[in-house]
This record gives sequence, C-alpha cells and structure tokens, in this order.
Amino acid sequence: MSKKFSQVCVWPGTVIGNDKIKEFVKFMKDEFGVRVKYLEEISTLPDVKDGETVKGTGGRNDIFFSVHNDDISKFAVPRLRAGIRWIEDVLASVNGGLTEDGKPTIYPERVLEYKTWESN
Repeated sequence: MSKKFSQVCVWPGTVIGNDKIKEFVKFMKDEFGVRVKYLEEISTLPDVKDGETVKGTGGRNDIFFSVHNDDISKFAVPRLRAGIRWIEDVLASVNGGLTEDGKPTIYPERVLEYKTWESN
C-alpha cells in the first residue's frame, strides 16, 4: 500500500471486476470527491457457529480500496450512505469481525495487513 493511501475501506456486496477499475476510481472521485486506489475483491467465507459452517452464508463479494490521506476527513461521513466501512471497524472484535484468537471471521487472514489503527 502507498503511504499516501493508508486508510482501507470495505464496500460489502459490491462487484467491480478487473475491467472496470478505472471506472470505479472515476466514480469515487465524481460521487464523493475522493481519490482512491482499488485493492481487491474478496468473496466472503461462510460464517462458523460452534465449529460448523453455517449453510447459506459466505460468497458475498466485497471490495477493498484505500482512500488518499488528504481525503479521509471529507469521506468519513458520506461513505456511510453507501455502506462503506473502515477496515478497522469491519475487523473489530466488538463487531464480530475477529475470532477469539484474532483471526478474521469472514475474510482471509491477509486482510489484517490493511489495518493501520485499532478499533475495539
């Protein structure tokens, strides 16, 4: 990740596709007035309850992207109307984003590298 684009966001239930990344970046600039870098799309893992996967869960496509540091404050509130969340909030233990041993519940463990601050 670039030092100028340090805040990672998650947009649940959204599909961009590799051929539409430039359009996504333009949309974010036009709609929210922010500069972003597309990172990846992840298909969520199934929920696990009592050690068993929960049928009918998982498979949602979520977009991960970072916001330019100078644009974070102006994006903080408007992002909420679209359901876009900070990665730290998505992975917060109080939100059920981490298991008891600190691993993400619905994402691969590598997404922990996207966090730049701790949320409770």
